[in-house]
Amino acid sequence: MEQPAPTANFNASYGNQAVTVPIMQPASNDLAPAPPHGISADEIALYDRQIRLWGMKAQERIRNANILIITMRALGNETAKNLVLAGIGSLTVLDSKTITEADFGSQFFLSAEDTPVGTNRAVAASAAIQRLNPRVRVVVDTVDIRLKPASFYAPFDIVIATDLDSSTLNIVNTATRLNDRPFYAAGCHGMYGFLFADLIEHDFVISRARCNMRTPAGAETLTRSVLSVVPKPGDEAATELVAKRELYSTWMLASDASQLPADMLRSARRRRAVTPILSCLRALWGFPAQHPDPAAHPRNDRRADLELFTRLCSEQHKKLGLPAETLRSEVLRAFLQNVGAEVAPVAAVLGGQLAQDVINVLGRTQQPLQNFVVFDGGRMEAEVYALHPECELGRELLPLWALQGDAVSGGAAAEPVY
Repeated sequence: MEQPAPTANFNASYGNQAVTVPIMQPASNDLAPAPPHGISADEIALYDRQIRLWGMKAQERIRNANILIITMRALGNETAKNLVLAGIGSLTVLDSKTITEADFGSQFFLSAEDTPVGTNRAVAASAAIQRLNPRVRVVVDTVDIRLKPASFYAPFDIVIATDLDSSTLNIVNTATRLNDRPFYAAGCHGMYGFLFADLIEHDFVISRARCNMRTPAGAETLTRSVLSVVPKPGDEAATELVAKRELYSTWMLASDASQLPADMLRSARRRRAVTPILSCLRALWGFPAQHPDPAAHPRNDRRADLELFTRLCSEQHKKLGLPAETLRSEVLRAFLQNVGAEVAPVAAVLGGQLAQDVINVLGRTQQPLQNFVVFDGGRMEAEVYALHPECELGRELLPLWALQGDAVSGGAAAEPVY
């Protein structure tokens, strides 16, 4: 039987409140147990508005959820804030990096007085997170995520990885698949960003006005199917409950090998409307594998980087079936100028959307994200694209995915972009 993980305490003062946060030691793979089931009267009063929105059962699932957020930069801060205020049960924040001067510009959990340069980012954010909602269990882990075994992810209900390179996202997503855990990836690059979801197979039930025509069970789209349609108890004449299932693919397949939906590719108008930032992001994820320095990210002031990135963007744009004229040089320059930067309002938008989808998934009463969101600050749009390979989705992908031995063994990975 495994022994409990050793812990230490991090003491900090925010305003007039002293906060003690347990810190996981490097050898630990354990997560503190979820809070007991059942919502108390004071919690019902506290969460009254959201209980009215998504119901008591959904709030109970949210209240008992154990969630992991990897990397505490601006996007991780925003996501953590929204989830903690929604009343999740336990939040583990994991980051092996320390604060730099640049972090103070967009990360609102930090202050130069209380969290000086050199403090671990997860430790620095944890006390402020705890202060937002003392009912939530906050756990800190400072170990590099690439050193974690696949078993580390088993206790979590949802895993969220932010601001990591594509190679590390492959490793994390492989491990979450092996443990049958929903996975989100997200990243910010100045005025641009993305969200990705691999929920493997997610069942949910929506309530709607009863239709005159019968809705048959079976496939609705490539990824979604209707499982059943039944009258809602207590309101059988007016309302029905529709159980649906969404199927997903992995980060490795969706971020490089997958096409846009066939109906979109058949329409020249819709293809022209696809943001070229999607091609830029896919080129960015593939850049380290083509660069002599696998830890490098493309820079505007390096001619070789600019040429390589431009070629990769053109290849991805063509692979996606998008018209060449929409990938303009000014788009590439603007994107490269934003790589690695943090803009607080963009992080707020993406962090809010990400946290809302996590809450929807926990509550199981709303349609979840399927499966990519690309935020284009130049257009002020956040478009959703379903990027999937032409193969069986959901759990049927697991046997093929599990054969990628290097990814599940915790082997060497490229350094993160940041």
